Amino acid sequence: MNLPIRLLDILDILIVSALIFQLLLLIRGTRAVQLVTGLFVLFGVYALSRYLGLATLQYLLEYVGLVIPIALLVIFQPELRRMLEQLGRGGVLVSGFTPHGLGREETIRLINDISRAARVLGLRKIGALVVLERGTGLADFIETGIKVDGIVTVQLLINLFFPNSPMHDGAAVVRGNRVMAAGCLLPLSENPTISRTLGTRHRAGLGISEQTDAVAVVISEETGTISVARDGELTRGLSEEELKATLLELFTPEPTRASSRWRFRRPARA
Repeated sequence: MNLPIRLLDILDILIVSALIFQLLLLIRGTRAVQLVTGLFVLFGVYALSRYLGLATLQYLLEYVGLVIPIALLVIFQPELRRMLEQLGRGGVLVSGFTPHGLGREETIRLINDISRAARVLGLRKIGALVVLERGTGLADFIETGIKVDGIVTVQLLINLFFPNSPMHDGAAVVRGNRVMAAGCLLPLSENPTISRTLGTRHRAGLGISEQTDAVAVVISEETGTISVARDGELTRGLSEEELKATLLELFTPEPTRASSRWRFRRPARA
């Protein structure tokens, strides 16, 4: 039996599609993407358990499914708040940021500028924390700082962390080749094995590297030492050339890494 499609049905579908599209734009570039992926994995495991008749696994997943709606309200609270704020401003159809991939030359130029700025800041013993976004979006942390949205240059980075400036104490978050915000607040690492000699900047760099796949470049205000935090590990005492080599290894394709002549220093846990 063929049912006629009304104009209201088409309008209904378009509205729901627009809402789903807007929700995807809001969570893109945030940690919620990984959470959504995890939910799809759980759903796939549940479907497989039903197909294979795994009663115990199916029962456990059904029990977990009872608490998931409540957990989602807590986990996605920042995204829901952002969506409601945009709705109140009439910006429900305004898209979020669009990640921009960089070419090899642009990436090398970016790494050179960050490394040179780190050397200058280290020589002057100016504390700094620069976070480079990778696969996991850092939109939640960018919102805690002061918007900059400027192309990364040596001069810009030095000015952001100049003593007594409004953005000196926080972190500068870099997406692509642009500093999105400065003075950003980051989660501190709670690793009990961290040396007590490390200050807040190092703990914040480690914290963001533990919770995301971002890379943090830290310059000590006391010693001028350059460090890199990644995957919850801290590599300390890097020179400008060693910092370049480390960042090139992480942010450039395989041919560039293979042709690099810099020596790599093995990460040492803090």
